[in-house]
Amino acid sequence: MIGGGNEMKVALVYTSTTPELIELVEQEVGKVLPADVEVMSYQDPSILADVRTAGYVTAPAAARLVGMYMTAVSDGADAILNLCSSVGEAADAVQPVSKYIGIPIIRVDEEMCREAVRKGSKIAVMATLATTLEPTKNTILRVAREMGKQVTLIDTLVDGAFGLDQEQFKALLDKRAGEIADQSDVILFAQGSMAYCETFIADKYNKTVLSSPRFGAVALRNALLANGVM
Repeated sequence: MIGGGNEMKVALVYTSTTPELIELVEQEVGKVLPADVEVMSYQDPSILADVRTAGYVTAPAAARLVGMYMTAVSDGADAILNLCSSVGEAADAVQPVSKYIGIPIIRVDEEMCREAVRKGSKIAVMATLATTLEPTKNTILRVAREMGKQVTLIDTLVDGAFGLDQEQFKALLDKRAGEIADQSDVILFAQGSMAYCETFIADKYNKTVLSSPRFGAVALRNALLANGVM
């Protein structure tokens, strides 16, 4: 947990974690929120495991995800940050409930997708899991439509990268980025766990590279401000 206060609480909801991802997300949240905010973490790796097996968000997986949201609400969360892009559309589906109970449920990747549309029209969507590509692409297309822009998406599945150690992961990501860099204006990392490679890829290929944790943290802060909690 970041800080030790109990006045304001935010919830981080994960369906898969690595120590690097948790550290990065908490670091980004810590940059934009007061030091005394209590950060509560909720994790259920079985959700992503089920999604990977089925190829889509099953009803039981969605139910467990929504259950984590509601547990966070019961625990006093003032806002919730959903940290898995594979289940982002499930987070979209509960927005009417979010509005009714007055607790924002924020997708970590939505504002990143908007930034990608602002920055270019040819967007390479990089992911290590096929189940993350489609929801992320759907979000980019939705926000592009809302912004009145047309974009071309380049599927970039980094097959075999999920679960590798950092150096192997970085090497494989580098290889795939090199294959699509000349075709794209923007390279978007569909999974927060890829974020530690953002600067490396951006510098090597002189491209705009976007990863979600920093955008999600700012969106969380903005939701708290909009609700008058901060």
